Amino acid sequence: MPDLYAYTDGACSGNPGPGGWGVLLQAKIGNEVVKERTLSGGEATTTNNRMELLAAITALETLERSSKLTIVTDSAYVKNGVTGWIHGWKRNGWKTSNKKPVKNVELWQRLDDAQARHDVTWEWVKGHAGHPENERADELAREGMKPFKKGAA
Repeated sequence: MPDLYAYTDGACSGNPGPGGWGVLLQAKIGNEVVKERTLSGGEATTTNNRMELLAAITALETLERSSKLTIVTDSAYVKNGVTGWIHGWKRNGWKTSNKKPVKNVELWQRLDDAQARHDVTWEWVKGHAGHPENERADELAREGMKPFKKGAA
Protein backbone atom coordinates (compact mmCIF):
# COMPACT_ATOMS: atom_id res chain seq x y z
CA MET A 1 0.00 0.00 0.00
CA PRO A 2 1.51 3.36 -0.96
CA ASP A 3 2.03 6.14 1.57
CA LEU A 4 -0.02 9.24 0.82
CA TYR A 5 1.37 12.76 1.13
CA ALA A 6 -0.26 16.14 0.59
CA TYR A 7 2.11 19.09 0.22
CA THR A 8 0.12 22.29 0.70
CA ASP A 9 0.83 25.99 0.36
CA GLY A 10 -0.88 29.35 0.18
CA ALA A 11 0.21 32.62 -1.39
CA CYS A 12 -1.08 36.17 -1.29
CA SER A 13 -0.11 39.36 -3.12
CA GLY A 14 -0.80 41.86 -0.39
CA ASN A 15 -2.40 40.65 2.80
CA PRO A 16 -5.33 41.01 2.12
CA GLY A 17 -5.15 40.87 -1.64
CA PRO A 18 -5.42 38.35 -4.46
CA GLY A 19 -4.38 34.91 -3.25
CA GLY A 20 -3.98 31.32 -4.27
CA TRP A 21 -3.58 27.86 -2.80
CA GLY A 22 -1.84 24.78 -4.13
CA VAL A 23 -1.77 21.07 -3.32
CA LEU A 24 0.62 18.40 -4.54
CA LEU A 25 -0.82 14.96 -3.71
CA GLN A 26 1.61 12.06 -4.01
CA ALA A 27 1.31 8.34 -3.41
CA LYS A 28 4.74 6.89 -2.67
CA ILE A 29 6.22 3.46 -2.19
CA GLY A 30 9.44 4.14 -0.35
CA ASN A 31 10.82 7.25 -2.05
CA GLU A 32 9.27 6.42 -5.42
CA VAL A 33 6.23 8.45 -6.50
CA VAL A 34 3.70 6.03 -8.03
CA LYS A 35 0.84 8.51 -8.52
CA GLU A 36 0.57 12.27 -8.43
CA ARG A 37 -2.18 14.88 -8.65
CA THR A 38 -2.07 18.66 -8.44
CA LEU A 39 -4.80 21.07 -7.35
CA SER A 40 -4.91 24.86 -7.20
CA GLY A 41 -7.30 27.75 -6.91
CA GLY A 42 -7.59 31.25 -5.57
CA GLU A 43 -9.67 34.24 -4.60
CA ALA A 44 -9.68 37.91 -5.56
CA THR A 45 -9.48 39.26 -1.99
CA THR A 46 -8.15 37.05 0.76
CA THR A 47 -5.29 36.54 3.21
CA ASN A 48 -2.30 34.25 3.27
CA ASN A 49 -3.66 32.36 6.28
CA ARG A 50 -6.98 31.69 4.52
CA MET A 51 -5.14 30.32 1.48
CA GLU A 52 -2.96 28.08 3.68
CA LEU A 53 -6.11 26.73 5.34
CA LEU A 54 -7.91 26.20 2.02
CA ALA A 55 -4.96 24.23 0.65
CA ALA A 56 -5.10 21.79 3.58
CA ILE A 57 -8.91 21.60 3.46
CA THR A 58 -8.90 20.90 -0.27
CA ALA A 59 -6.29 18.17 0.12
CA LEU A 60 -8.50 16.39 2.66
CA GLU A 61 -11.83 17.00 0.93
CA THR A 62 -10.47 15.71 -2.40
CA LEU A 63 -9.85 12.24 -0.99
CA GLU A 64 -12.95 10.18 -1.71
CA ARG A 65 -12.43 7.58 1.00
CA SER A 66 -10.95 7.59 4.47
CA SER A 67 -7.18 7.64 4.12
CA LYS A 68 -4.01 7.65 6.14
CA LEU A 69 -1.90 10.58 4.98
CA THR A 70 0.78 13.04 5.91
CA ILE A 71 0.09 16.71 5.25
CA VAL A 72 3.26 18.74 4.83
CA THR A 73 2.84 22.51 5.24
CA ASP A 74 5.13 25.48 5.65
CA SER A 75 2.43 27.24 7.67
CA ALA A 76 3.04 27.14 11.42
CA TYR A 77 -0.41 28.79 11.71
CA VAL A 78 -2.11 25.77 10.15
CA LYS A 79 0.03 23.09 11.80
CA ASN A 80 -0.10 24.63 15.30
CA GLY A 81 -3.78 25.47 14.92
CA VAL A 82 -4.94 22.02 13.85
CA THR A 83 -2.67 20.04 16.20
CA GLY A 84 -2.96 22.25 19.27
CA TRP A 85 -5.03 25.41 19.45
CA ILE A 86 -8.18 23.93 17.89
CA HIS A 87 -8.87 21.74 20.95
CA GLY A 88 -9.14 24.77 23.25
CA TRP A 89 -11.12 26.74 20.68
CA LYS A 90 -13.70 23.97 20.46
CA ARG A 91 -13.94 23.72 24.26
CA ASN A 92 -14.37 27.52 24.45
CA GLY A 93 -17.12 27.69 21.82
CA TRP A 94 -14.67 28.76 19.06
CA LYS A 95 -13.22 31.57 21.14
CA THR A 96 -9.52 32.19 21.80
CA SER A 97 -8.03 32.03 25.30
CA ASN A 98 -8.73 35.77 25.66
CA LYS A 99 -12.41 35.21 24.73
CA LYS A 100 -12.15 36.70 21.21
CA PRO A 101 -13.75 34.93 18.22
CA VAL A 102 -11.33 32.67 16.34
CA LYS A 103 -10.27 34.24 13.05
CA ASN A 104 -11.24 32.21 9.97
CA VAL A 105 -13.54 30.11 12.17
CA GLU A 106 -15.55 28.72 9.24
CA LEU A 107 -12.35 27.41 7.65
CA TRP A 108 -11.07 25.93 10.92
CA GLN A 109 -14.42 24.15 11.38
CA ARG A 110 -14.28 22.88 7.81
CA LEU A 111 -10.70 21.66 8.34
CA ASP A 112 -11.72 19.96 11.59
CA ASP A 113 -14.59 18.16 9.83
CA ALA A 114 -12.44 17.15 6.85
CA GLN A 115 -9.64 15.88 9.06
CA ALA A 116 -12.02 13.78 11.17
CA ARG A 117 -12.60 11.44 8.19
CA HIS A 118 -8.88 10.61 7.89
CA ASP A 119 -5.84 9.48 9.85
CA VAL A 120 -3.66 12.57 9.44
CA THR A 121 -0.07 13.24 10.46
CA TRP A 122 0.95 16.90 10.21
CA GLU A 123 4.50 17.97 9.34
CA TRP A 124 5.95 21.46 9.12
CA VAL A 125 8.77 22.38 6.74
CA LYS A 126 10.54 25.70 6.35
CA GLY A 127 9.15 27.51 3.32
CA HIS A 128 11.35 28.68 0.45
CA ALA A 129 14.18 26.50 1.71
CA GLY A 130 14.63 24.21 -1.29
CA HIS A 131 12.18 21.48 -0.23
CA PRO A 132 11.18 20.25 -3.74
CA GLU A 133 7.57 19.29 -3.00
CA ASN A 134 6.97 22.45 -0.97
CA GLU A 135 8.39 24.51 -3.83
CA ARG A 136 5.96 22.78 -6.23
CA ALA A 137 3.04 23.49 -3.89
CA ASP A 138 4.16 27.14 -3.80
CA GLU A 139 4.23 27.25 -7.63
CA LEU A 140 0.69 25.81 -7.69
CA ALA A 141 -0.48 28.44 -5.18
CA ARG A 142 0.99 31.20 -7.35
CA GLU A 143 -0.73 29.69 -10.40
CA GLY A 144 -4.01 29.70 -8.49
CA MET A 145 -3.53 33.38 -7.68
CA LYS A 146 -2.72 34.49 -11.25
CA PRO A 147 -6.29 34.95 -12.53
CA PHE A 148 -7.03 37.33 -9.64
CA LYS A 149 -4.00 39.61 -9.96
CA LYS A 150 -4.43 42.97 -11.67
CA GLY A 151 -3.44 42.80 -15.31
CA ALA A 152 -3.98 39.03 -15.48
CA ALA A 153 -4.52 37.87 -19.05
